[in-house]
Amino acid sequence: MDRNNKSSVVPNLTELKKTVARLRKEGKRIVLTQGVWDLIHEGHAKYLELAKRQGDVLIVGVDSDKLTRQRKGSKRPIVPEGERLTMLAHLRHVDYLFLRKPEHGMGKADNVVRTVAPDVLVLSKSTGNLNVKNFSSSAKKIVHLEPQSSTSTTARIRRLSIDAAEELSKKVTALLNDFLKTGV
Repeated sequence: MDRNNKSSVVPNLTELKKTVARLRKEGKRIVLTQGVWDLIHEGHAKYLELAKRQGDVLIVGVDSDKLTRQRKGSKRPIVPEGERLTMLAHLRHVDYLFLRKPEHGMGKADNVVRTVAPDVLVLSKSTGNLNVKNFSSSAKKIVHLEPQSSTSTTARIRRLSIDAAEELSKKVTALLNDFLKTGV
């Protein structure tokens, strides 16, 4: 498969269903995982490699900007959905990508999981808001993977924010001290 955004992104649920049907006809074991994939790092790449080992074809659901804001708050994602799709399309373990939108649902109503009905659904143990029972009727097998890095995207964002706040505090303190010394 050509490794570019246009060739590996499946545009809608109808095309996703057709793609999955074709792959099943070819006898492929289909793996699905989903997430935000913001600020892609080493842990994401290792996680996707382990997910791909569960079958022949890895489909990755990518939360849209709107869905990410609903799940993670108004300041996320850091990287827009188009860039996240492009970055993931260039990772060798990713075969197909699908942009998940709020209307695709979550939990029991997750239309992506129901549409793909994967042989293996890979979930991260760090995603605490997922109830496995919601997916057990759609996925033949559910695999939980440990986080593959010592830090998360959220932790990195927090560290950057703290560093920036500390730097700003130093500058404000210096300005205040200068002001108090000169009285100007």
